[in-house]
Amino acid sequence: MPYDNVDSYIADQPAAVRELLEQIRATIKKAAPKAEEMISYGMPAFKLSGMLVWYAAHTRHIGFYPKGSGIEEFSNDLSSYKVSKGTVQFPFDKPLPLALIAKIVKFRVAQNVAKAGLKKKK
Repeated sequence: MPYDNVDSYIADQPAAVRELLEQIRATIKKAAPKAEEMISYGMPAFKLSGMLVWYAAHTRHIGFYPKGSGIEEFSNDLSSYKVSKGTVQFPFDKPLPLALIAKIVKFRVAQNVAKAGLKKKK
């Protein structure tokens, strides 16, 4: 089902999953207070000087998508999770690593802001 906004996406999930999504959402908002919340590729996302991160509910996990650079930079911290090039899977049966999510988001903000600054200088 295509979603118009993040509230409708979260509301459409089972109660236990809604709680996890809200935790991630609040963590991202706190880590990047100036970021714009939106639906991108059919899932919740945040944008600030370009796309920052996406997250989504799946059957057994929350997918977190901080682009490849976010995964690479924190590969040691993410070693206990299933990871691919641009995705981390946070299983429903483990607590969310909210402090780590916040660090990754802040890293992505710094990357995007620096990249935007370079573009402006050209």
